Amino acid sequence: MPADLRDKIFGCIAASQIGSSMGAAVEGMHMDEIAKKYGRVETLMPYAHYDKRWARPAGTTEDGIERQRLMATAIIEKGDRITADDLAAVWRRDIRGENFGVIMEPCDKPLWEKAMEGVPGEEIGQATPYPGVNSFPRSSHCVGIMNAGDPDQAAKDALAIGRIYQKAEGESLQWAAGMDAGIAEALKPDATVESVLEAIRSHMPPYIQKKMDFAQEMAAKYDDVFAMREEFYRVWNNTEGVYPMSMAEEVVNKGFAVFRVAKGDPKACIIGGVNFGRDTDCLAAIAGGLAGALNGSASIPQEWIDTVDAATKVNPYTVSRRTLRETADGLYEVVMKIRAGK
Repeated sequence: MPADLRDKIFGCIAASQIGSSMGAAVEGMHMDEIAKKYGRVETLMPYAHYDKRWARPAGTTEDGIERQRLMATAIIEKGDRITADDLAAVWRRDIRGENFGVIMEPCDKPLWEKAMEGVPGEEIGQATPYPGVNSFPRSSHCVGIMNAGDPDQAAKDALAIGRIYQKAEGESLQWAAGMDAGIAEALKPDATVESVLEAIRSHMPPYIQKKMDFAQEMAAKYDDVFAMREEFYRVWNNTEGVYPMSMAEEVVNKGFAVFRVAKGDPKACIIGGVNFGRDTDCLAAIAGGLAGALNGSASIPQEWIDTVDAATKVNPYTVSRRTLRETADGLYEVVMKIRAGK
């Protein structure tokens, strides 16, 4: 039975957060290093990250999901589509400065400081020291969700809200526009893998389309995510700089490729992304979130869901302790309210 809208939203939130948690345990590792140490990663594991004094229990999420949770809070509390200013207001209230470098990514700290100074939301991202990083598109699932069924508006909102994280003229926002248009398309009852990929592509400018086409042409040769990894490594293998594995061109593009080859199955997208190597948590969140929005939660093991919920409830640093279901249901109610008001 096809997933209904409520389950599609739950699938998107659950798969993105599970993928982030599972991927965080092997983030930054080469695919061969992952295989040598773990074989094939298919379970949630405890891990240490940033502050090594905090041993994160299995199911603990990371900085990307903190961003997602802040967006979810803003949407749920407003009961409507949000702006960058709405998100900035939640930042000022819910982010604790001491959590940067513990659970929140240090690159976000100068942006939060701008928010605390009262800089308008759509101007904050001009201060980013890392243009092009995938911090917003890998976290922005809720922008697509709040525009369920409306890819055009989702893309427009991504370009506007994303300016709280990235420069207005930056490539990262263009990838986010495609990502969120894809989420909005995937939430339609008759969506397919092909229609989602077309929605993504058609909402990005030609120079980004060319980059997506290149990766999709590589992916089209494979029917197994694991088999295509080596070819992708030959293209994306930079190790120089502060965030060499986390540029939107690489990570978001790979996410779309994994989504295609895994045929939009959430579990397969999570496992494929986690074992791909490099920025595994972001990759699994992108591919898994798209797949969950398309096909719902049926393929996601209940154990994974329970483990993430349990870890969230005891997380001393997170901006939100809502369960996956509570977050998804809150967003679903907002979508229904938006639709009723049209």
